[in-house]
Amino acid sequence: MTDQPVHATTVARFRPGSGWVGVMLTGPSGAGKSDLALRLISRGWRLVADDYTRVFASGGQLYGTAPTTIAGRIEARGVGIEDQPTLAQARLGLVVTLTADAVERLPEADFQTLRGIDLPRVRLRGFEASAVEKVTVLSRRL
Repeated sequence: MTDQPVHATTVARFRPGSGWVGVMLTGPSGAGKSDLALRLISRGWRLVADDYTRVFASGGQLYGTAPTTIAGRIEARGVGIEDQPTLAQARLGLVVTLTADAVERLPEADFQTLRGIDLPRVRLRGFEASAVEKVTVLSRRL
């Protein structure tokens, strides 16, 4: 496992036949990573890691886990740090980069390479009301 965690919040959704599949939420501080994660968790997703995710490759797949110092906790901006049930790790299937900029209506396929493995990547506005539904729709494609 690498010693350099990725600045990302990771959540996972259970997929029958696939197990827990993770989505890494990336973007600058204040972009809404934890906020979107909390909204996804309220819809049945599980937290893997908040703010930083350790990413490692195994068997041609990427996996994410929380650094031990922050495992089991999530920051709710304006509220504080809260304990949260987590998964020890999840296979990663998608990177969602949160932005305040306008996003393309019909974007071209994009990828982010981590540990030598490409993951599909999309850009979304994390504070949009439909962000939860968009991530859920995207996760169905994994």
